[in-house]
Amino acid sequence: MAGYRKERLEELIKRIIADALLTEVMDPRVGFVTVTMVKLSKDYSTADVFISVIGDERDKRNTMYGLKSAAGFLQYKIAKGIRLKSTPLIKFHLDLGIERGVEMGNILDKIEEERRQNNDNENIDNSSFND
Repeated sequence: MAGYRKERLEELIKRIIADALLTEVMDPRVGFVTVTMVKLSKDYSTADVFISVIGDERDKRNTMYGLKSAAGFLQYKIAKGIRLKSTPLIKFHLDLGIERGVEMGNILDKIEEERRQNNDNENIDNSSFND
């Protein structure tokens, strides 16, 4: 039962942060951000917030600085939206899972293209023997 409550709180915190980033955080350093996951510590004192950022390394770095700056405001939004004994301390982490997934997809596409080219070359070579 406690696991279910924890999962619900994590999802609620994720929604509150995502909504605030979309509508209320106006820091120009915060670029296009997606909150991918929130993990609460066992005692609910810390919320690890995983985010994905579209952009280059500079955009990611600037976004992390902007989020660090907005952490107090986001904690306030969580405290206002959820009744807990104490509001969890927010720690932002860059989630590279989506980026790695895209890279892996590109690698697989490249391998498939090379395989097709090799098969086409073999078919051309085989047809010249049949002539």
